[in-house]
Amino acid sequence: MSKQSAGILLYRRRGETLEVFLVHPGGPFWMKKDLGVWSIPKGEYEKDEDARAAARREFEEETGFAWIEGELHPLGTVKLSSGKVVTAWALEGDGDARAIRSNLFEMEWPPKTGKRQTFPEVDRAEWFSLAMAYTKIHPAQGAFLERLVHIFEHQPHS
Repeated sequence: MSKQSAGILLYRRRGETLEVFLVHPGGPFWMKKDLGVWSIPKGEYEKDEDARAAARREFEEETGFAWIEGELHPLGTVKLSSGKVVTAWALEGDGDARAIRSNLFEMEWPPKTGKRQTFPEVDRAEWFSLAMAYTKIHPAQGAFLERLVHIFEHQPHS
């Protein structure tokens, strides 16, 4: 069975502009990569676990934002080239992208040295306009942006 991840695409409105919150993967492999590697905050969950609860948990683990509340709007799933299936929800909210505090992971670095180093799972976050988000986000996750636009077009503006 394919691995499963769940995540939340946080969005906010700035006048007529829609912005989305994306995270950049941490660790040495991703350090100098930018276009096409950003993601929604997400993480793996077990098949018997509630995907919505996992999405909220993973959002908090990757950002440190414990305030994540509100109605989650389903964005469906996408399948990554690795075979992993990502399920996402949209949530309207706001937060200071510079204030993220990600959980950490450990790996051997540099490779084959026997030295272990600790890295943040997410090394930075940023708010992007939709046009910029399409260039930054992992290509498979671009479908979530399209689905968010569809939801936004059908929501009453406050």
